[in-house]
Amino acid sequence: MLFKQQALLRQKLFVLGSLVIGSVLYLVARVGTLDRLQPICPIESRFHPSEQIPLRTLQFKRGLLHELRKGNATKEQIRLHNLVQQLPRAIIIGVRKGGTRALLEMLNLHPAVVKASQEIHFFDNDKNYARGIDWYRGKMPFSLPHQITIEKSPAYFITEEVPERIFKMNSSIKLLIIVREPTTRAVSDYTQVLEGKERKNKTYHKFENLAIDANTCEVNTKYKAVRTSIYTKHLERWLKYFPVEQFHIVDGDRLITDPLPELQLVERFLNLPSRISQYNLYFNATRGFYCLRFNIVFNKCLAGSKGRIHPEVDPSVVTKLQKFFHPFNQKFYQITGRTFNWP
Repeated sequence: MLFKQQALLRQKLFVLGSLVIGSVLYLVARVGTLDRLQPICPIESRFHPSEQIPLRTLQFKRGLLHELRKGNATKEQIRLHNLVQQLPRAIIIGVRKGGTRALLEMLNLHPAVVKASQEIHFFDNDKNYARGIDWYRGKMPFSLPHQITIEKSPAYFITEEVPERIFKMNSSIKLLIIVREPTTRAVSDYTQVLEGKERKNKTYHKFENLAIDANTCEVNTKYKAVRTSIYTKHLERWLKYFPVEQFHIVDGDRLITDPLPELQLVERFLNLPSRISQYNLYFNATRGFYCLRFNIVFNKCLAGSKGRIHPEVDPSVVTKLQKFFHPFNQKFYQITGRTFNWP
């Protein structure tokens, strides 16, 4: 009897031992598998704020991105997705009639960029500036935390107080300047003003009479359209506050004819992953310039006022202006490290 009880006890202990050993072996194997499944490095360490902006979270929010691009985020979306109004981390500071609107709209193709739709004129307008930085932030669009906000106000480039004011807000901000051949830009500037005068049935001087001083027959540097095109004079004022590395010069003429390479350069300057492709840009033969394709259903062309036909200008005046701008252009190339095929 005693022998049978001992045998039964040994059998139970054997079964129990087998179960324990099996469980331990399973746990060891499981842990080993989990170890093998762990990423080599944590997700957070793959991205650095100063390098690239993570877009994993954006891939699942295309509908929200579409609304943000249009500035139509609802209160419910703001709450659900923790949307915030951020101060801009990059500003298109100029140049007027250089292509600032086209550049802003094209950069808005990028899923990590949200644009301020209107020109805020915070730093160049004393009344607005007196309202304070919170007022300025309140003018910014809602965005996801990892997105960057960009605004553009081309008057910033030529307004004396602006560099210091922006520096006080953010000394490490990135600054975009889009330029065109200076004489062409001056004529484009004149054309926009002329169109506004004509809409109001007002007369306006010919471009030649404004650009050339009748008394001296020299270039009239008091004429704002001419003065704005002396890029190096304005840039030197900015360089008192910001190093040249914080500026990126965009070729406005090339942005019209072949925009993608220019946009890719801006992506790199802003430390953005490359997302804008040829798919996003298509040439509209009727309009005569590139339009934007955000997705399969949402396309956008710039306003019809873009691409105005310039009035004919006396060739001798054009030549005179080109010779006047030439030494300033050479200095601009030297400072920025970017050369253009300007006369």
